[in-house]
Amino acid sequence: MKLYAEKPWRFTRQIVADVTALVWSAVWIWAALTLYDLVQKLAVPGQKLESAGVSLARDMVEAKARAGRIPLVGDEVGAPFGSAANAANSIAEAGRDQQDAIANLATVLAWLTAGIPVLMALALWLPLRLSWIRAASVAAKVRKYPGGGELLALRALATAPLRRLASLDSGVVAGWRTGDPDAIEQLATLELRRLGLRGTPRR
Repeated sequence: MKLYAEKPWRFTRQIVADVTALVWSAVWIWAALTLYDLVQKLAVPGQKLESAGVSLARDMVEAKARAGRIPLVGDEVGAPFGSAANAANSIAEAGRDQQDAIANLATVLAWLTAGIPVLMALALWLPLRLSWIRAASVAAKVRKYPGGGELLALRALATAPLRRLASLDSGVVAGWRTGDPDAIEQLATLELRRLGLRGTPRR
């Protein structure tokens, strides 16, 4: 498998593109994690509310237990404390709900912050990268085959821009038709150069 070009100019472009894609993704992932931490700080009031509710409920339960030990009127005296304990538990539950809501919001925002830019980068960069890897790997393999130059020459005639074909000798196309080795080599080299590959194909 050919991952990078052999020609310096194409190799440099590929390295720059790969590094740019990685840095872009890393920056947005860092931004997403930072945003997650910032949003999670909004859960601090909920944590304090839960802590206060739990503490108050515990105190009310203890107070109810002490009141219950009063002879004759213990249950009546302890009832308000029981109601207060239930209210305190509701406060603690509200604090937990708030924390859960903040955590869900932080997660969604973090995924959106990182996911959208990274997916956009992958959609633009990855198909082109994979397409080149497939084409270059096949071309690098074909150039080693006996007669591989003819296949590469045919590929050049089918896909090369007209301006590049026009830059060759005027008799190249006619030479290809007659099987002229020099014409085939020029066309095959043109195809290899298009992919950033070196070498002269085998005849």
